[in-house]
Amino acid sequence: MPKTSARLLELLSLLQARRDWPGALLADRLAVSPRTVRRDVDRLRELGYPIAATKGPDGGYRLGAGSELPPLLFDDDQAVALAVALQTAATTGAGIEEAATRALNTVRQVMPARLRHRVDALRVTAVERQGPWPSPQVDPQVLVTLSAAVHARETLRFDYAGADPAAPPRRTQPHHLVTWGGRWYLVAWDLDRDDWRTFRVDRISPRVPTGPRFTPRDLPGGDVAAFIAHRFSGAAGARDWPCRGEVILHRPAAVVSGFAGDAVVEELGPDRCRLVMGAWSWPGLAALIGRFDADIEVIGPTELQAAFAHLARRFARAAQLADPQTS
Repeated sequence: MPKTSARLLELLSLLQARRDWPGALLADRLAVSPRTVRRDVDRLRELGYPIAATKGPDGGYRLGAGSELPPLLFDDDQAVALAVALQTAATTGAGIEEAATRALNTVRQVMPARLRHRVDALRVTAVERQGPWPSPQVDPQVLVTLSAAVHARETLRFDYAGADPAAPPRRTQPHHLVTWGGRWYLVAWDLDRDDWRTFRVDRISPRVPTGPRFTPRDLPGGDVAAFIAHRFSGAAGARDWPCRGEVILHRPAAVVSGFAGDAVVEELGPDRCRLVMGAWSWPGLAALIGRFDADIEVIGPTELQAAFAHLARRFARAAQLADPQTS
């Protein structure tokens, strides 16, 4: 590749990496003079890249958003990430499967042969998680509307399916869009109920226009992922389960911790670990611990020991009632 072309690609990569670049710093990174940087910027502008010059003591450049999409620049890792993301779009529930396929084909056509071959070799089969309730599809335009309200910090009104048809629209201050268990949710402050709420996006019908801007409130805990996990577990925090017990499992800690969720796992040896776990009921907690398929020593409390005895009797009856021909 000619030296000038290679330098143009490196310059474009630098401009994509951060918002503002002082001209002197760009010249230093490219090992050229500021005059050469100015000429290279003019060449990129001729190719359709909207690069703005910034004023100030140092002067600099900024890659802006244009009305047309110029040629894209991907390194190997970015190409792989893009291919994986677009091929697994079917599992997002965002109703963008066909659009994602077309986007991947479009991007593939403008990739260099080296990257195109690498992307073609990467075939991912996206399988949606099956459960008792199918994951509902959401309207991509609704996602765009909600996301715009979150970004602009504008009050959002919407009708909510399943609520009283005569009820007025919900008035909220939207804060985050999240996915959980194959579904999309809006985390928002409900102005009429004066509390945090989570709303299923597939049930939301936004009202336009949006309302006035607001100053965001602090989300409990400060972390949206923890807030959602705690909200759907029914607990205000990881240690607020009504039933909490401690056992020793004859399994390596590394194996147990991968499936322990918010439980505490402490290594006691190569094949033993201490597990502190919570649940809504003692039988439920005993059943959760039993799924690790390991010998169990109950440390406490006595309610957990009683729950194991209760399940043992239930399972024994189930074994006795089993059809001998299928045993």
